[in-house]
Amino acid sequence: MLTNWAGNHAFAATRLETPRSLEELQSLIAAEPRVRALGSRHSFTDLADTEGVLVSLAALPVTVEVDAAARSAAVSAGALYGDVAVALHEQGWALGTMASLPHISVAGAIATGTHGSGDGQGSLAAAVNAVELVGADGELRRWARGEPDFDGVVVSVGALGVVTRVWLDVEPAYEMAVDCLVDLPWAALSDDLDAVTSAATSVSLFTDWLAPTIGQVWLKSRVGTSARPLPGARPAASVLHMLPGGDIAAVTQQGGVPGPWFERLPHFRMSHTPSRGEELQSEYFVPRSRAVEAVDAVRRMGPALAGLLQVSEIRTIAGDDLWLSGAQGRDTVGLHFTWVRDEPAVRAVLGPLEEVLTPLGGRPHWGKVFVTDHAALSEAYPRLGDFARLRDRLDPTRMFGNAFLDRVLGESLR
Repeated sequence: MLTNWAGNHAFAATRLETPRSLEELQSLIAAEPRVRALGSRHSFTDLADTEGVLVSLAALPVTVEVDAAARSAAVSAGALYGDVAVALHEQGWALGTMASLPHISVAGAIATGTHGSGDGQGSLAAAVNAVELVGADGELRRWARGEPDFDGVVVSVGALGVVTRVWLDVEPAYEMAVDCLVDLPWAALSDDLDAVTSAATSVSLFTDWLAPTIGQVWLKSRVGTSARPLPGARPAASVLHMLPGGDIAAVTQQGGVPGPWFERLPHFRMSHTPSRGEELQSEYFVPRSRAVEAVDAVRRMGPALAGLLQVSEIRTIAGDDLWLSGAQGRDTVGLHFTWVRDEPAVRAVLGPLEEVLTPLGGRPHWGKVFVTDHAALSEAYPRLGDFARLRDRLDPTRMFGNAFLDRVLGESLR
C-alpha cells in the first residue's frame, strides 16, 4: 500500500507509473482519463491522489543546467532540492533560499507554495522564472516570468498538468553559519518584530506556545555578515533539535561554523531522515502587519494545543505576485505547527485555530492539513477564482482533478 510520508493517507490510485523519458510521460498522459503527479509524498492530505494513475518523475534523468549570463538554472522537476543544490554548488552557483527539508521534490514544493525563511527571501516558487509542463492533451507548454498566466501557473497544486522542468533564479555560491539562541522573551517579538526577524539572513523561532519564553531561535547568516544578538536571549550551550528528544545528528551544523549554503539553509541534513515522520503538519500565512496579533492569539490558545502539538515554528517570507502563493501581495509571516499523528484530534483543534487566524488574513498552506472551506479560501486567496478559470482553459475535462481540488476550488467553479 502506497502512503504519504507521514503515513496518514493511503493513495487510492489504480496504479503508479514511473516514465523514463519525456516522450513516455506525454504518451501516458495522452492515453489516460485521470492522472496526477506524485512528488516526494510530503503533503499531509489527499492533495496528490487520484482516481486514476499516479505518475512519478523519479526515474527521469536529473538535470541542472546553468545559464550564467541569465543567472538561471534549468532543473528537472522531479529532482529533490538537496540533489539540485549539490549540483548547483559544484558549478559555483546557489539558490537564495531553501525549505527546512532538502528531501522534497522541486515540482511538489513549488506547486504547494513551500518556503524557507528570511525577510528578504521569497518562497521557493518566487525563484521560478519559467516553468514547463505536459498538459491534458499530452503537449509540452512553457511559461516565462512576465508572460500572461505565468503568475497563475507556478503555484498550481498540480491542477494544470505535470510539471517537467523549471528555471530557477541562481546566484554565485556562498557560505553560511548557524547560531542558536534560547529563551527569547516574547516581549522582544511583540515590541519589535522587525528587529527579531532581521537579526540574520534567515530566522526561525521555535515554541510550544506555553513556555514563558520562545524556546529556540535559529539564526542563519551569510559569511561576511553577522547574526545580531537578541535582548534577553542567550546562546545555546549545545546543538539543538527543535523537537524534544530529537536526534541532533539529523540537524544541520550549528555553533557558528561556516559551511556551504546548501548545508546551512535547511534545518536537516540530506543524509538523515528528516524530523520524525509520524506527524501531521499545518501552516498558516498571515500578513506581516498582523503577525503580532496572530502570535498573541495563538498564545492564548496554547493550553488547547497541549498534547497535540510537538513544536511550532515562526518564519518570515517576502511577498510575491503568484496567485496561489501564501505570500501573494504581501510580506508574510508563517505560523507552522507540527502535530502528533492523531488526525481526528488535530482536525478538531484546527477549527478554533482557523477561527482566530482567518480574520487576521491567515491563509493555509496547500500541502498541509487544514479545514478551511472554499468560501473562506476564496477570501484568503483573492486570485483563487482567476486560477479556477485558468484551470477551466487548460484542463477542461479535469484530467488532473481530484477530491482535494473539488473541495478547495468549489463545485461552482468546476
